Amino acid sequence: MASFARWIRLAFGACAFFLAIVTAAPVAAQQVNPTASSVKEQQLLQEFSRIQGRVSIPDQRSGVLEQPAGREWREFRNVTLRWIGGVSILGMLAALVAFYLIRGMVRLQSGRSGRTVIRFNAFERFVHWMAATCFIVLAISGLNITFGRPLLLPLIGHDAFSEWSQWAKYAHNYLSFPFTIGVVLICLMWIGGNIPNKVDVEWIKQGGGIVGHDHPPAYRFNAGQKAVYWIVVLGGAAVAITGYELMFPFYLSGIEGMQVAQMVHAIVAVLFVAMMLAHIYIGTIGMQGAFEAMGTGTVDVNWAREHHSLWLEEQDRRTGNARSNPAATAAE
Repeated sequence: MASFARWIRLAFGACAFFLAIVTAAPVAAQQVNPTASSVKEQQLLQEFSRIQGRVSIPDQRSGVLEQPAGREWREFRNVTLRWIGGVSILGMLAALVAFYLIRGMVRLQSGRSGRTVIRFNAFERFVHWMAATCFIVLAISGLNITFGRPLLLPLIGHDAFSEWSQWAKYAHNYLSFPFTIGVVLICLMWIGGNIPNKVDVEWIKQGGGIVGHDHPPAYRFNAGQKAVYWIVVLGGAAVAITGYELMFPFYLSGIEGMQVAQMVHAIVAVLFVAMMLAHIYIGTIGMQGAFEAMGTGTVDVNWAREHHSLWLEEQDRRTGNARSNPAATAAE
């Protein structure tokens, strides 16, 4: 009886040993062959938009282990965006310098008359300068995100760059609100005068008085100013919407949507900066008398006649004034 029991134990032991070998075989195969298709990362990245596990903390988004689109976003942010921003901004600066050296300042051909006409009222100028001031701070602080680390960090060191970047972030976030208000008010104030018309086509054909020396007629806003208006309104709306989506994450979209928002925000912003450089040029050293419109709110009558003759005629009809002939106006 004892020998029979011994044989039974041997039989059970042999079966258990066999089952252990059969069960461990797939595991051993995976350990020996780490390149098996079941463990290839590239296949996982191709099959899934993200690799996500389960976590016990309340924020379930922390369970995302791999988000392959993030690699493309990082490549865009660190390489592509810097090329787009560098080429557009530096290209615009180079073009403006070359244009100034070739064309010079657009001067009043008939000189100053000594008489002025109101161009913008106090409220219009306040809104313009509020938006413009905020835009300059937003542009500098935003460019710091893209170009600060490779350009500024080596010059001022880690401590100073960290302090500067922190304050730049605060300024960028909080000044976005008055900037957005300014864009909305600009849209509402001037939309009536910025609808394209046939006069704009002729203005463009004649180079707008910038290229060449002709001064085509224009109403209160010429085709160039209308282009700036729509760039400000549409570009400002784009950077505001995408910026607030990034400022308040996960309210409107997930991580993929915020990556797209950041790409749109960044591209529109650098192109916005490039176009505003041209606007600043024309409003300062590019055209004689242009800065006075937003500086004091008034412009010389001869300036208005040369650059916005149709608008000046409307003002004369509205006020009942009869301007003297340009040829009879003595130049100072």
